[in-house]
Amino acid sequence: MIRNNKAAFFLILLAVVFIAVGVVRGEMADVFLKSTNICLECIGIG
Repeated sequence: MIRNNKAAFFLILLAVVFIAVGVVRGEMADVFLKSTNICLECIGIG
C-alpha cells in the first residue's frame, strides 16, 4: 500500500516534521495568543 502512495506518505511525514519544529520553536503559543485576541475582538470584549 505504501508503494502506491509514496507522495501521500511523504507529504504526511513532512507535515508531521513541520508541526514538530513549530512546537519546539514555541510557535504554538504565538498562534494561540493571536487566535485568542482575534476571537475576543470579534466578540467585542478585547
